[in-house]
Amino acid sequence: MTGRIFTSDHHVYDLPELLAWNVTHTGTVPCDSYSVTFVYQPDMAPVLRLAAGFAAIQDGATVLRGIVDEYTVELGCGGLTASVSGRGYAARLLDNESRPVTYQDATLAEIVRRHVTPYGISCREIADVRAGSVYTVAAGVSQWKALEGFCRTYGGFSPRFARDGGLIAAPERGGGTYLAIGDGDPVLSCTLREDHYGVLTEALVIDKTRNVSYSVKNRDMIDNGGQCRRVIYTPGQSTWAAMRYTGEYQIEKSRQDEKLVTVTLPGSFLAFPGDCVALELGRMGLSGAFRVAEAENVFSARNGATATLTLKERG
Repeated sequence: MTGRIFTSDHHVYDLPELLAWNVTHTGTVPCDSYSVTFVYQPDMAPVLRLAAGFAAIQDGATVLRGIVDEYTVELGCGGLTASVSGRGYAARLLDNESRPVTYQDATLAEIVRRHVTPYGISCREIADVRAGSVYTVAAGVSQWKALEGFCRTYGGFSPRFARDGGLIAAPERGGGTYLAIGDGDPVLSCTLREDHYGVLTEALVIDKTRNVSYSVKNRDMIDNGGQCRRVIYTPGQSTWAAMRYTGEYQIEKSRQDEKLVTVTLPGSFLAFPGDCVALELGRMGLSGAFRVAEAENVFSARNGATATLTLKERG
């Protein structure tokens, strides 16, 4: 893998051969993140001071694009080395707060134009979504929350970032990489975790202005004896559709981490968030289709390359 630095004065610099790296893809929040280590040379000092952007290149393709949060130079038993670390482009929206604003019949394209593009982020796809009601962005809310709240409430999906840093403000349609993992594959480790803590049985959405409410229930969890209700207050003039989406979103969000499978394999960049993985691990009783939620790729000269995939059941 090659590490490439983009400086604030618009120069491009390819780093020396990487001694180690850790690249994690989520596509959403928490952000994609990375850390790379390489041999330090004195002429790198001005480049590292001006480092603003980073790209990871594998086999000629960009596998991550992000911002530079910090660099370090260290003299130790391994000699003189430097490290650069940072986050994906979602960080630009998380790090900036929105002014309080109220929209009437806003479109997703307008939300992207007001809350995304001013931060140097290009949008590869924008779904045709319109609020049809008042949408309020409260004071102190990040630009990411302004965007995500609109997408979830009126579109029923979460926005995400492609590996090259482009925003995709549209539902997932599948069609990504399909990876099959079975008992005959070189699985280095695999963990199954089921956690019911915090999974909602009911989301009660209340519009205080109109004094109306809408209840969304998680029947599966109720049938299993769960009892966990949340009350969510929405801005005034919320439509029934918006209230329903809000309730469904809260329940779905609480269920996201209910069942997680983490599997580690040799290699790098085997799959990315949104890709489908077919598991057939008879020894663990795991069988079915899963979605990659997070992919961590680690390399060191001592241990080689490994890819750890965090999987969630496909809905």
